[in-house]
Parts: sequence; structure tokens; C-alpha cells
Amino acid sequence: MSADAKKNRPDPMTPLDDLIGQYADMPPGNFRYCPGCGLGMAQSALMRAFHRLDLDISQVASAGGSGCYAVMAHYFKSNHVHGSHGRACAVATGMKLANPELTVLTLQGDGDCLAIGGNHFIHAARRNIDITVICFNNFGFGDTGGQLAPTTPKGSVTETSPFGMPEEAFDPCKLAIGAGASFVARSTVAHPVHLTKTLAEAIAWKGFAFVEVLQHCHVLWGRRNGMPEAMDMLNFYREKSAFNTAAISEEECFGSPIYEPDGEQDINFVLGVLHKEQRPELGEELAKLRQRVKGDAS
Repeated sequence: MSADAKKNRPDPMTPLDDLIGQYADMPPGNFRYCPGCGLGMAQSALMRAFHRLDLDISQVASAGGSGCYAVMAHYFKSNHVHGSHGRACAVATGMKLANPELTVLTLQGDGDCLAIGGNHFIHAARRNIDITVICFNNFGFGDTGGQLAPTTPKGSVTETSPFGMPEEAFDPCKLAIGAGASFVARSTVAHPVHLTKTLAEAIAWKGFAFVEVLQHCHVLWGRRNGMPEAMDMLNFYREKSAFNTAAISEEECFGSPIYEPDGEQDINFVLGVLHKEQRPELGEELAKLRQRVKGDAS
């Protein structure tokens, strides 16, 4: 591709070769995801989001815990804390309060964020601390063999629900909205342009931003549920998703329709920005409190 072609290419799809040296270290032969794993696609979208925002990677810090996704941060050139399972939101809160100038993210799986980490998640959302929580939802615990998780769809087969999941699944976005998150969105790795734009908007948001990234695990969840190949699950996301706004490009929708609340669509996932509301951010409120207390003391 010529230099002019690269320059004129739509920003969300900047070639990865142009970004890896700037944002990531990718040693040859050291790619630790399963072949076809959606996490690699999510990582690409996140790099493109950094590029879209022109972020200084040395001023980006992330926190995470345990799960398949946990290796992602070690490919980035940003600072990262690999903490205890489920505690990423608590760690990220401390990072942001200690150094408000940092761009702070959490990289978490659905089990890490919503099972063992659920309590930390809802209180970080309630406080509206200026961090971005990115939850990679693959419908189960992938790193330990494919057990059921809070997001496992009812009726689906996992290692620990061989006859079908009997429980209703969490809707992570509804949980985030109910807990007080000021920005909530959902996208999938099957819609890479939309995912890149969504991640960039979330990172730029002032306050607690939550993005649910539907990311396939065809190896452990897909093969038990009639989708043994990566493309099976990518097609599943495209066929079962719809966007909550008509103001979306063909590149973003990738063949998925616009959601019709009163229609008869066979839709599992509504994509887009689902909630956005400016409200006071915790770090700024604490700064005001310190100033007031100092004033009262003097």
C-alpha cells in the first residue's frame, strides 16, 4: 500500500503494521491466544483506538486480573498492573486518584469483571471515577476450561453445564447503567470499525465508561454450541446483533441491521452507545472537598 493510500485510509482501519511499533511489542512466535481467538481482534481495535485519540502510550495505564485476556496488556507498551483476580476496578481507581493525568483502563474478562470482581465493578461505576472498563465477554471462563459464568446464555452448554445453563445471564450493560456508570456501550469483534470508534469514545469520556466487547471463544464455548470455528461465531454476532441508531455507516454495521424495538427481529445483542450522562467525577469531587476542608481549616 502506498504512503498516500495509507494516509487516506479510514482512520479506524489504520494498518496494524503502522501501529505495532508505536503501541505494542509483538515478539515473533510469542502470540499466546488460541488460533482465531477474538482477543487478537479486540487488541487490534484497542490499538486503533489509541491511534485515533493520538494517545501517548507512556501515559496510559491499565489494570487486570486473571483470564485469557490477561496476556493482552503485556503486549502493549503502556504501564500495567496484573493484580488479584477481579480487583482491576479497585486498582484502577487508585491509579487514577494517585495520578489524575493518566489515561486509565481496566482490561477484564466477563468472569473477572462480573463474578469475583462484581462488587468492585458496581462501586467504581457508582463513584463515577474517570476510568474505562473494557469487559471482554466470551460467555464463560475460558482460561480454566470453559466453565459457566454470569454471562453464559441460558440453555447453552459449558464444561460445568453439560445439559444446558439453567440460570438467566447477566446483561453487563444493564448492570453498569443500574450501578451508575455515566457511559455504557456494547460492540463485538465482528464489527471492527464500530468497535474501534466505540473504544475511542469511551476512553475519551470524562467519568466511568464501560464497554462490553462480545468476543468469541470458539474453542471452548463455540464448539459445545454448534459453532466450532471462529467464523461461525463471527457470523453469529453479525446475524444476531442490531444497532440502536440509524446514524451508522455501512463499514460499522458490517451487514447487521438497525434495531426495531417493536419489530419481530431475531436479535440477541443491541449494539451502540446505550447510555451517556455527564455527572460529577470522583477525582474532581475529592479535589473540591480537599480545597473546602483546607479553607475551613485556615
